[in-house]
Amino acid sequence: MSDMNPKVDDYIRMGCGRCELFDTPDCKVHPFVEELQALRAILLETDLTEDVKWSFPCYTYNGSNVLILSALKNYCSLDFFKGVLLKDPEGVLIQQTENMQATRQLRYTSVEQVEAQADLIKAYVAEAIEIEKQGLKVEYKDTSEFDVPDELVAVFEEDPQYETAFYSLTPGRQRGYLLYFASAKQSKTRTSRIEKYRSKVFDGKGVHER
Repeated sequence: MSDMNPKVDDYIRMGCGRCELFDTPDCKVHPFVEELQALRAILLETDLTEDVKWSFPCYTYNGSNVLILSALKNYCSLDFFKGVLLKDPEGVLIQQTENMQATRQLRYTSVEQVEAQADLIKAYVAEAIEIEKQGLKVEYKDTSEFDVPDELVAVFEEDPQYETAFYSLTPGRQRGYLLYFASAKQSKTRTSRIEKYRSKVFDGKGVHER
């Protein structure tokens, strides 16, 4: 059984702290406190180590990230970092977007759902741990296979230094930005994201890095 990390208690009580709703009644975490606690209890019975990364409860095995526990507007979830490698015999893992290559998700909206899948969750965690033990890797598509949003191309044309900084990033960081920018449905939102993350790109950081 894993030791409880007090930072996860803080997350469940107040939220992730990444938006203005932190520690308010409107925080996305609050409607799913019981579900998060139920999921946490199951995870603590496994061989995973409880930690907090990127402001979310993160569960690791021998230092490798295995899954994240989080709450969104309409559900809470377990996100397996290498979920695409899980066999998923029950067909319950969700691919959030068509461009999501590695991560797969289990979603919950009630404690009853969590309790009904307790054994399944443990089985999937055990398989995810075995994947880490075997050193299996996800085969990512090359960055060149991803579409570069027109808005980013326009920014590159106006600011060659931005382009240089972007392509100086590691392939994984480039993929992260391309997927994040392109996931916005409206052009103005894509442009806003590109400008918002300008400083991070120049600092050599990924979209989720601080």
